[in-house]
Amino acid sequence: MAPFSISGLFKRKTEIPDASIAPPKRQEALSVSETHYVNGNPLKPPFPEQMESAMFGMGCFWGPERKFWEREGVFVTAVGYAGGHTSNPSYEEVCSGLTGHNEVVLVLFDPEIVSYQALLTLFWENHDPTQGMRQGNDLGTQYRSSIYAFSDANLKDAIDSQTIFQKNLTAKGYDAITTEIIKAPVFYYAEDYHQQYLAKVPNGYCSLGGTGVCYVEPSAV
Repeated sequence: MAPFSISGLFKRKTEIPDASIAPPKRQEALSVSETHYVNGNPLKPPFPEQMESAMFGMGCFWGPERKFWEREGVFVTAVGYAGGHTSNPSYEEVCSGLTGHNEVVLVLFDPEIVSYQALLTLFWENHDPTQGMRQGNDLGTQYRSSIYAFSDANLKDAIDSQTIFQKNLTAKGYDAITTEIIKAPVFYYAEDYHQQYLAKVPNGYCSLGGTGVCYVEPSAV
């Protein structure tokens, strides 16, 4: 057995691993409830035709999910894993740092009620997007800031919003944004006990916290 290495552990926690060392892919999806614990809407497709999708990583996914389900116009939220190598990973596998997955929130929203720009505002203002592979005291690749866009238009909006928010952050002395902004990878549902966790455990752990810097976008609803 190789000797324990603090530097090796830190590297595993802060660098996306190569697919060759990822846990085996799993064909069967993890089991989750049929409906959202808070609003009773379906947790999985099919969704109403007018709904659009968004996906965000903001550190531990419990707090961000609550922030989005509280937003008017959001039809349903779910937490899961995305951006890594292993299909249908377990929480333990994600926490190992070997899957490359991120903890994310999937958001289904009605664009007639809440705009994508408004969701971007909520995203930028409720975490610190300059911290790399961590959020607060939570260290690891699964805690990275990310925007995973489902359309070319939303991808452009996300990139443009980063430019806007970077100016605001820089003016307040913050470092460069490290947010990963790409087209949406496959979303894998997390275990059922993670879904709407802070509604099931109201006093549960919530790492959510912003920089105090506002994102100003006049067109946001």
